Amino acid sequence: MRSGVIAQKVGMTRVFNETGEQVPVTVLKVDGCQVVAHRTKDTNGYTALQLGIGRAKVKNVSKAERERFAKASVEPKLKLVEFRVGDDAVIPVGAEITADHFVVGQFVDVTGTSIGKGFAGPMKRWNFGGLRATHGVSVSHRSHGSTGGRQDPGKTFKNKKMAGHMGVERVTTLNLRVVSTDAERGLILVEGSVPGFAGGWITVRDAVKKALPKDVPQPGKFRIADGAATAAAADTNQEG
Repeated sequence: MRSGVIAQKVGMTRVFNETGEQVPVTVLKVDGCQVVAHRTKDTNGYTALQLGIGRAKVKNVSKAERERFAKASVEPKLKLVEFRVGDDAVIPVGAEITADHFVVGQFVDVTGTSIGKGFAGPMKRWNFGGLRATHGVSVSHRSHGSTGGRQDPGKTFKNKKMAGHMGVERVTTLNLRVVSTDAERGLILVEGSVPGFAGGWITVRDAVKKALPKDVPQPGKFRIADGAATAAAADTNQEG
C-alpha cells in the first residue's frame, strides 16, 4: 500500500482526448509535499508516513512543533496528514513527493472538505420534494412537513432529516481517473469534480476499489532535498 499526497485544489477546466471529446478535469497542485515523520510498528503500533505541505509562519508554530520540523530538516508546514503505508512503501524523511507519483489512467480516491452552505432547508439539504403549491398549503411550501407522531412514539426520532447546517463535511469521491500529470509544475489533472473550494487542501491516494496499474512507481516517485530526482525501483528496472 503506497502513500497518498496532499494537494491544493486550483479549479476546474477541460481537456480534449485523442477523439476530440472534451473531458472535464479538476487541477490539483502538489507543491512542496514532504515527508515530515515516520510512524513505526515498534513505536506507534502501525506503519505510516506523516506528510506536510504549505509554508507556515514560524511565529504561528509552537516550540515543540518547530523542533519536530527541525529534526526532519524541513520548513514548518501548514497542513499535516498521515497516510498508512505498507512496510515496503516507506519514503525517507525530508523527501518531496512529486506529481508523477501517480500515472495517467490510474484511478484515485480524493478527499476534501465540502463547501459550506450555511443553514439550508430540507429541499436543498436532503432533496425533499416540498409541499403542494395549493390545496390548503400556505407560506410553508418548502418545509419538510411532519417530524413525527404525537402520542405514539411521542418524540422525533434521532437523525431525522430536517433543515440545518449544510456543508463543511469530510467528503471522499471514489474512482476518479488521472488524465495527466506535470511533474515540473506539480500538477495532477483528475477527471470530474472533487469536493472543496478552490484553494482548499485535498488528499489523493490510490483507489481502494480499483486494481493498481503495474507501471506505478514503488514505493513512490519523490525527490531528495538536494534536488536530485529519485525514481522508484520499478522505474530503475525499466531504465536498465
